[in-house]
Amino acid sequence: MTTGVRRRMGVEERRQQLISVALELFSHRSPEDVSIDEIAAAAGISRPLVYHYFPGKQSLYEAALRRAADELAARFVEPREGPLGVRLLRVMGRFFDFVDDHGPGFSALMRGGPAVGSSTTNAMIDEVRQAAYEQILTHLGITDPPARLAMVVRSWVSLAESTALIWLDGREIPRAELELQLVHDFAALAAVSAAYDTEMAGILLDILALEPADGLFGDLIVRLAALAPESESESGTVPGQRPPSP
Repeated sequence: MTTGVRRRMGVEERRQQLISVALELFSHRSPEDVSIDEIAAAAGISRPLVYHYFPGKQSLYEAALRRAADELAARFVEPREGPLGVRLLRVMGRFFDFVDDHGPGFSALMRGGPAVGSSTTNAMIDEVRQAAYEQILTHLGITDPPARLAMVVRSWVSLAESTALIWLDGREIPRAELELQLVHDFAALAAVSAAYDTEMAGILLDILALEPADGLFGDLIVRLAALAPESESESGTVPGQRPPSP
């Protein structure tokens, strides 16, 4: 029979272990409901030893959110290959994987939780949003976006965030449907902006030129067309719209 010997961890290794333990606990309960005693017990160390590595719960909380923010930002990284609609759907799949696995932690990160008002936490939130924004522009192949495109992309990132937070409250809509809907939301936001601006219209046409007719954006057109009564579809009008004067 052999007996196990507890290996002494180095300072950084122990810090990373405590962050991992805190994130795991935050994945199931809101951070303000998790005590230092629970984190210490889950890590197999004493409460005073936790304070040896982190001066307080706030610093440990922020370190855990830092890792969560980095991981969440990485979910938006996607090779620039294939139709944009398919790429965005993969991004949304990874985004909702994170939301699904780390619900309370995600809410704490995006809503502020016990660190609300903290400049450190606010900076992390801004970094995640900026990383998502830059990745979407990379998908579009645009480095210097016009004002309307910047607004569309930032609005869409905000919409994905708020949609995920609302979904977490009851998970009433199937996740796969929301992921697809958010891809369609991006197309819709771009289309509305294109209706007001010729530069955005050109960008939208470039996007659609690379989309297959039976792709995700084509699916949106089919869904919208199905909303119109047959007589109105044939006449080229939409519900509530007056037909053109003869």
